[in-house]
Parts: sequence; C-alpha cells; structure tokens
Amino acid sequence: MAGRIDAGTPLRGTVGRPVAEAEAALVRHYRRLVRLAYLALPADRDRHGRVLAAHAAVQRALPSRWTLRDLLAEPVGPDEDSLYAALRQRVLRAALRPRPGERLLAPRVWGLRLFTPGGGEEDAALDRELAGLDAPARAAFALLAVDGLTPVQAAGALRQAGAAEPDPAVERAERLRAGSEPGRPAFDPCAVRVQPTDLLRRRRAWGVSLGVAALALTTSAAVLAGAGSGAGGGGTAAARPRSVPPSGTAPDPGRVVRTPADRWQHTARMDFSAWPARGDRRDDPALLGRALAAWAQPGPQTRAEPGTDTAPPQGAPHLLFAGTVDGAAVVVLYDGGRLARYTDGRGGGLDLARADDADVTTAAAVVLRRQGTSARYLLAPWIEAADLRRSDQPDAPGRPLERTDGVTAAAAAPATTASPGPLADCRSAAVLQLRSSPAIAEKHVFLLADLGGLVPAHLTYTPPPDRARPAREPREAAGPDALQAWARGGCAVPDSSPGVKQLDLWTFAVQQLPQNAGAASWVCLRADRWDGEGSAATAVLLPGARGPQRTGGGPGRACSRFEQDTVGWTWWRSPQGTEFLLAAGSRRVARIGVKGPDWTADRPAPDHTLAVERPARAAVTVEGVLEGGTRIAPLR
Repeated sequence: MAGRIDAGTPLRGTVGRPVAEAEAALVRHYRRLVRLAYLALPADRDRHGRVLAAHAAVQRALPSRWTLRDLLAEPVGPDEDSLYAALRQRVLRAALRPRPGERLLAPRVWGLRLFTPGGGEEDAALDRELAGLDAPARAAFALLAVDGLTPVQAAGALRQAGAAEPDPAVERAERLRAGSEPGRPAFDPCAVRVQPTDLLRRRRAWGVSLGVAALALTTSAAVLAGAGSGAGGGGTAAARPRSVPPSGTAPDPGRVVRTPADRWQHTARMDFSAWPARGDRRDDPALLGRALAAWAQPGPQTRAEPGTDTAPPQGAPHLLFAGTVDGAAVVVLYDGGRLARYTDGRGGGLDLARADDADVTTAAAVVLRRQGTSARYLLAPWIEAADLRRSDQPDAPGRPLERTDGVTAAAAAPATTASPGPLADCRSAAVLQLRSSPAIAEKHVFLLADLGGLVPAHLTYTPPPDRARPAREPREAAGPDALQAWARGGCAVPDSSPGVKQLDLWTFAVQQLPQNAGAASWVCLRADRWDGEGSAATAVLLPGARGPQRTGGGPGRACSRFEQDTVGWTWWRSPQGTEFLLAAGSRRVARIGVKGPDWTADRPAPDHTLAVERPARAAVTVEGVLEGGTRIAPLR
C-alpha cells in the first residue's frame, strides 16, 4: 500500500487534483471495496439486488474535493493508505445506514439477473449467519475478513463510520469469523454469473408495451384528424380516443395465471405456484376484478400479517381459488412471495401474508374462511389424506377431515388472533395431520397448527441426543414420541401468533432426578417466522407436572441450526421435600457451573445434567462450558 497522505499536503503526482487521485485509488481497490460492501449490506434483498447495491455503494463513495479533505484528516493506522481508508469509510457509512431512495439510484440491468457463483453448504451457512447479524457486526466481519484488520483497528474504523457500539459488534463478528472463508467466489460480486429473467413474463410485458404504443399512436392520429375536421367546420366528429389505464390500476382479470391441474406432478418447485385454480367461481370476471382491485389499491379493509408488504402485486398473480364458502365469495391469489385472500361483501376485505420460500409442507394449506371457533382450509393438490387431531391427546387417532375439490369441512380452529395463541396458553389445540401423495414422498405425514393467520405453521420435532450419532435434525412431529412431547410441552412455545412459519420442539437433555423421582425432559421450543425473525424458549417437563415449566426465552437464533448449544436450569422440590437446583445442557456441554451467594458448584457433566442439593432457594448464576472451553449462559 502507499504511504500516509497528510490532509494539508498536495497529493503526489496530482497537485491540486485530489479527487483524481481518489478516483484512481477507487479503481485500484474496486474489487476489494465491492466485496466489503457486499458482506456488510443487509440481506433483505435477493442476490441480484445485493450485487447491484454493493457496486452502487462503492461507485457513490467517490468524495468531492472538500469532503475528501475532511476525510483525510481522520486518523488512520501507521501503515494504512489514507485514500483507501477514506473510501472505505464512505462505503461503510452507506452500508450501515442504507437509505430507501438509494435503491432507485442503483445500477439497472434489464433482461438479466446477476448472481455470485453458488457455493457449497459452508458458503450458504455463512450467508445465513451474516443475515442474522446487525449492520455493525456485518461491517466488522467484513473489516476483519476482507481487510485483515485487528479487532482494535476494526472497532476504530466502525467508530469513524458512525457505528454506535463498535466493540460489541467486533466481538460478534469475531465469533462468526472462526473457520469462515469469505474470500471465496460466492462472496465476490465482481465474479458474477448471468441468467435471463422470466422470458414468458417479458414477452407478455413487451406485448402490453406494444399494445399501449399502438393505442397511443391511434389516439394521436384520431386527435389530429378531429382537429383537422374542426378547423374546416365540416365532416363528422372524430371518435373519442380510448383512455389508457393509469399506472397502479388492477390487472385484467383475464390475465391472472392459471396453473395446469397436473403441474405439481411434473415440477420440482413444490410451493403455491404449483397449485391449480379451484373453486366454483374461478371464471367469474367481476369477482376476480374486485379482488384484484382490492390488492392494487390497499385500503382500510386491508389486513397484513407482521412483516408483510401491502404493495400491489408485481405482474399478474396466480389464481389459487375463487368460490363461495359458507355463503361468502372468497378469492385466493399468489404473487410469488405473498398470499392474498379476498372476502367479498360486508365485513370482508383483503388479508395478506408472506409465503416466500414455501415448500411441500408450508405450502400445504391455506385458511379459506374463519367463523367463530371453526375454519375451512384449502389443501394443496398433493395432499392425499387429511385428519384432525387434538394436541393434548397423542394416543387418540385423528378424525378424518372430509374435503371437496381441496376445500375441507369446517374444523375446530382458533376463534381469534389475540395473543397468546391456541398453543401458548395451554388450551387443547386442534392440528391438521396431512399425508402427501406417494408421487411426492412415501408415507410422508406431517402436522400443521392453525395459529389464527392465513397459513398454518409446520410442527417439527428434534429427538434427544444420541451419543453414538451426530446431532439430529428436526423431523416431522407425527411419530409417537413427537406427539407425546408436543402434548406435554407444546404450550411453552415462545410465539404462536399469525406469521409463524415453523415451530420445533427439541428435547436437548433427559435428566434422572435425585431420590428416584423419575426422569425430567429438558426441551427448547423454537418459532421461526416468515419474515426471518425467530425466538426460542427453554422448559423442563417434570414427572407429574400438568404442564411445562418455562426456564427462559427470548428473540434470536437460539436452538436453531446456527446456535445449537443451550443450557437451562430451575429449582425443584423432591417428593420428600428436599430443594434441588437442576440444570441441563445440550450435547456439547461438558461442564455446568453454578454460583450462589456463598457457594459454588462446578462439575463435569458426562450426561449433560447437574443436580445440586441446597437447604433453600437463592439467586444463582448458571453457565455451561462446551467441549472447546466456550462458556454459554441460559436464555433469560
């Protein structure tokens, strides 16, 4: 790198032209700066938009002459290039505080999509972990990994860029940095792959554009002809030109996308785009027009689940259903990322929910109509059988749920969307037990829980650890052990409100209680929402207890694939009246430590559990120590 450039001296070789030297430095370090921006930018857009945003952030980093002089006055390290540090500071500021209007000024690419080269599982995992960090931590990770700064230098660069708490951000980034390789092509926005956009949609768009252009020419010709006739005082009056619909009006009902009925049998994309159009009014243009108009112009009767955009659909949406349900006309549409359910008439309106990245389970059912304590569902075309079962009766068989053209009979469902939901308040919740067609998977049975929203949540189960096997992955919650676990611990879920995509119950430890009092199961329940947010709660299931005893919880990535280590604790009184502090950790917890007011217990935990007898309960601090020495604290 070049040596330090003082703010008060001319730049070498470019006396009086500091901006030209800055432009040369930007071009020289362009790839490095763009990679830094790509890692630091938020992951709230697709890879195409993120690539363009990274290039835009660097190209807009070129300062003016007066701004550059102020930036060069900022302190830098003894071996750092002042020009590069100034450019990097402007890139970091753009990444830390992105402005909504900047997306409109980003470079545009028509007809093509840009992607960084696809990497392996490690690259995908790193990308997901970066998405879980806040902006300062992502920027700190980029400084550590791309520029090779020390933690102290990275904190200083963040502080100059305006980060409020740079030191904690660097600490979070250092934890993620271990073992990661962000220098691979998957994180290089200058080494991109190019693919075309949706060719059929572009063809339709070109057709519409040509039609509008032809209409404009015809209108102009008619107006000119009318003006000529008027000037002469004779001739017939020119016909009025037909108006062009203004931007933002509802799409033509005749242009909604209708998927063939057997599409799901011939595609690998098993989401709502594979649903055919169903319902006895799917060919009713007036009803479809009202539904499309309600989506094109959201109003007071538009209700959106948390994290769902209320903007009009982009292009023509898919028609999934249009029919009469319990005396009301209902239309369900899908625009590739959201579901819209329109209910016609008084008391109806438009309900919107996210449905991006759905799969064979999360795209298996939609709530068509909710009345009182019952609801009717529209099931996916690949559902072969449907049962209704009670969450508190794991041994009882499910009751068959009749359906006609995918529409089920009325089934017990939440009466309201108020919090807490049907699972969280320990009421008996009805869940759907669905079986996929053998064309999808053999003997694939799964559970969905209606939480009062538009799309039911997928229930999964992660069994206790097995020392002879690697960490287990979540599986369907339809087996006997899973049903028993959900019946006992399901009401400790941290979130059972509309917008939850998946709920997982993980039994992370089983503890043999002192004084031969039986076994306790330690569970962590996780809720993942469609918008990417999530929360977790730990609980213990004690023998003879009527329900779970929650021991901690909160938002974040705990108990997910990105944060697989956890520990929990509680006070317990044995049947003989003895007070014990119980603690348990997940499979990698090797030691458990407890600190009381005047006592300490720190012991190896070969079975990942600890029981300490005490004369009375008191305030304590508990922590788990992993096999590598890392210390973890319980959820609060």
